[in-house]
Amino acid sequence: MNIDFNLFMNDVVRQAREEIVAAGYEELTTPEAVEEKLSQKGTTLVMVNSVCGCAGGIARPAAKFSLQHNQLPNQLVTVFAGQDKAATEKARSYFTGYAPSSPSFALLKDGQIQTMIERHEIEGHDPVQVVEKLQQAFNEYCQEA
Repeated sequence: MNIDFNLFMNDVVRQAREEIVAAGYEELTTPEAVEEKLSQKGTTLVMVNSVCGCAGGIARPAAKFSLQHNQLPNQLVTVFAGQDKAATEKARSYFTGYAPSSPSFALLKDGQIQTMIERHEIEGHDPVQVVEKLQQAFNEYCQEA
């Protein structure tokens, strides 16, 4: 059996991108797009996407189901670690005090980091636990819809 690994990975990446966009997140693929969105007033949730198992099995489902809540960020955006490297690096420049982590979630208010859910708080946890952490952050930093 001859498997083209690049074709396989392209399919995995495409599915991961489609899944988070279908959940309602805007994909940011350039540093300019990141700067435009993250510098805006209001609250922004950034999901740092990746192809690892904890992204697919925990983080992306949590990203989707956390939105079943009465308080939400003004914007939902995503960057893809390992794929859109310059965009991810630009987003991480906003996450002062936090090491690069993927998958992860960063909640910003008026362009300033408020809190972050890092990989170590995702990997090995139940998606419901991550949803609860996200919704706690929404309660603290976001306005009621």
